[in-house]
Amino acid sequence: MNMPTYDYKCTVCNHTFEMFQPMIANPIKDCPECRGVVKRLIGAGAGPIFKGSGFYQTDYKNKSVSSANSSPVKTAKPKSSDKEKKPSIKKSTE
Repeated sequence: MNMPTYDYKCTVCNHTFEMFQPMIANPIKDCPECRGVVKRLIGAGAGPIFKGSGFYQTDYKNKSVSSANSSPVKTAKPKSSDKEKKPSIKKSTE
């Protein structure tokens, strides 16, 4: 069973240390250096660990589908008459 690591800092001598404790254990109260009062620090914890496949887009691509079975994508092209309808902008030379 893995136990989480808790960070502590002494309020008297500023000594910082880590303790491996079960989640149900009470927080440490005394500094191991000066026996002063300690405070448990809030940590970010461990980040997620991604092991194995399935984390990249390429892992999910269906390789059995060939390009012949897929339908071509049609794109809209501007008509030549659209260019003629645009008003021309004239710069004034004043």
